[in-house]
Parts: sequence; C-alpha cells; structure tokens
Amino acid sequence: MAKTGTKPPSPCIDVCKFRREGHCIGCSMTKAQKKMFKELKSPAHRRVFVHMLSHQQAALGGYAHWTEAYLKKCAKKGVTPPLDA
Repeated sequence: MAKTGTKPPSPCIDVCKFRREGHCIGCSMTKAQKKMFKELKSPAHRRVFVHMLSHQQAALGGYAHWTEAYLKKCAKKGVTPPLDA
C-alpha cells in the first residue's frame, strides 16, 4: 500500500546526462533543479516540484519514458506518485 504523507522521491531516474541546453535527457532537471530538490524537506513542496517538472517535460518534449520510470521508483519506495492522473 502506498504511503500518501511520505516525501516523494527525487524525479531523477539515474540517467544524468545534461545535453539538452543543460537539461538531463532522463528527467529534464538542470543541475540547479537537482540541487534545489534535495533541499526541499516538505512533502508538499516536493509534490509541487514534481508537478512543475512534468509540465517542464511536456514543454521540452521527448520525456515520455520518464513517467513509467518514476512510477516504478515510487512503487518501489511505497509512495503515492505526485502525478496528475
């Protein structure tokens, strides 16, 4: 059973290749965004960040693989994914 009050895991899916104008080809985060996410302590702030990132991915295009990888990561950690249904 997924835990809803738990902090969402990092959107990083362990690809970490910064090619697309400084955006990771795996998750679309920049190095600054990766650092910022690590500093977010509130589960609510982390959920908002992941929501923002999904919109960023849509704007940049080419990140369809990320959703499946992130859902697996959340399931493995037993956390409800902070994504729109």
